[in-house]
Amino acid sequence: MSKDYILGVFNDEATLVDAFEKIKSKGVLPIEVYTPYPIHEILEGMGKKTKITHAAFFYGLFAALGILAFLTYAAVIDWPLRYGGKPFNAFPSFIVVTIVATILSITLLTLFTFSASAKIFPGKKAEIFHERATDDKFVMVFSKEGLVNNEEDIQSIITEHGEIE
Repeated sequence: MSKDYILGVFNDEATLVDAFEKIKSKGVLPIEVYTPYPIHEILEGMGKKTKITHAAFFYGLFAALGILAFLTYAAVIDWPLRYGGKPFNAFPSFIVVTIVATILSITLLTLFTFSASAKIFPGKKAEIFHERATDDKFVMVFSKEGLVNNEEDIQSIITEHGEIE
């Protein structure tokens, strides 16, 4: 690992959150916080809001409209089967197929959107800051460039609550 980072390693959630709040009050935010499970105080404090739910909604909306349009075109306009009193537009028979195909479309498109935004792709070498970061330790990563004036204060807060690596 490069020496351009300062790692604060904590043993439990309470000490991590306490150190995070003190560091945030100094006007410094870590680059990333790695935890074994989501901590809402950290997520809200980092200020990184995701728009992936909005994207998923629009993927579902456009997928449902597109699938219904395709099924209507295929069964009513392009290849109508007229037999035994069947109505021209059998809309209720499209509902199950539309729901299942919409769920599939949302899942795949959201997966690709998340992968692209997180820059995750097959064969990418992972940058591991601490080998137990998502096992049982809580790790805050700071860039030394971002701590020009506050490096000693931040290091003292980290050593008060955890350890520096």
